[in-house]
Amino acid sequence: MGYDYDKLYGETAHALGQPNAIFTEFFDSFDTPKARVLDVDCGQGRDALFIARRGHHVVGIDLSPNGIRDVQTQADQEGLAVQGIVADLTTYTPKGVFDVVLCDRTLHMLTQADQRSVLARLLDAVSPQGWVLISDEPSNIPTFEAVFAAHHSAWQTHKKQRGTLFVARV
Repeated sequence: MGYDYDKLYGETAHALGQPNAIFTEFFDSFDTPKARVLDVDCGQGRDALFIARRGHHVVGIDLSPNGIRDVQTQADQEGLAVQGIVADLTTYTPKGVFDVVLCDRTLHMLTQADQRSVLARLLDAVSPQGWVLISDEPSNIPTFEAVFAAHHSAWQTHKKQRGTLFVARV
């Protein structure tokens, strides 16, 4: 990863702003109570904290110790169910299964080979009827679709537009 997000997070509170609107829209209509959500490369928790405030349990992973410190501090102050983990996405293997796996503008920072292997590993951690929510560069969507097509589970695309891909395990 070329940009030093750990430095940014160490110097700037809420560096990436508000939760991503496409994810807030999804969770506004998501009716699974107390879902287990994996926020991949969660940074300082802009999405993770919003999701936890909705009553869900969030595991947030990020390479940045400063980002994880910030999300965990805020979650602890609010009494939210967030577990922050410092981890390298290219070697991280999720523990357990998740109702939602969220990738907000992070996969494009990886090589195409790493995009494929990381996404394939994440798909194995999605529960039956679980969701994968991706916001990324539009040019990467075909690569992601190929990973879903090659996976041993069946998947149904629910949203695909301008760098957004929402897919459910069926």
